[in-house]
Amino acid sequence: AENAQIGKGSIYYYFNSKEEIVSAVIERCYKKVIREYFSVINSHATAIEKFQSLFRCLIRKEFHNRQQNIMVSLHLRESLMLNNKMKLSAIDVVSPILTDILKQGITEGTIFTDTPEESAEIIVATLTFLLDGSVFPQDEKKKKNKLKIIAKVLDTCLHTPPGSFDFLYENLSE
Repeated sequence: AENAQIGKGSIYYYFNSKEEIVSAVIERCYKKVIREYFSVINSHATAIEKFQSLFRCLIRKEFHNRQQNIMVSLHLRESLMLNNKMKLSAIDVVSPILTDILKQGITEGTIFTDTPEESAEIIVATLTFLLDGSVFPQDEKKKKNKLKIIAKVLDTCLHTPPGSFDFLYENLSE
């Protein structure tokens, strides 16, 4: 309301509740993020390079915005509904992007899965859930260890050369 230079009560002309306001903000933020992710991944040729670029961007944001993530986590602990909405929004936004990348990898012969849509959803949901500080408060070492395990699982499940997903945990501080 302050940024729009309107009274706080005027917001409720457009929104029925605080939850609707937060949902609209989440949607707006994710639309911005989508544009950013597409610009990042479209600069790469192969599916594995695109996958690496997308998830480096996602994970880097997780580690570098630690203070912001702490504030969001504290707020979201109070509202399970909002926390779940954020997770579902992340899955809805990132899964289609990842699905396209997986399909490209299938075409290239570098990734093997009969279910790219479901694989994308599971990958995004797993990372979203495991890296959520409001669910699993943890230090960077624990997150890195979890990402190492996820990298091995992805190599196995997507039948990629060993180490294809090591980027998930390498150079996190960059």
